[in-house]
Amino acid sequence: MFVVKKPVTINKTIRLPEELLKRLEKIASDKDISLNQLIIQCCEYALKDLVEEESAENNQQI
Repeated sequence: MFVVKKPVTINKTIRLPEELLKRLEKIASDKDISLNQLIIQCCEYALKDLVEEESAENNQQI
């Protein structure tokens, strides 16, 4: 059975350097996605890589 799911989101104010924000806005516009969606994807990608780096470091310490 098809069930529509609404993701849970929280509003949070963050501050970004002006040049970074301009770059992100350009990419979002060029890719035809919202700035919010681009930032979510960037954060998820960075966190995924961070976890892998931490795991690799832990394995080297053994």
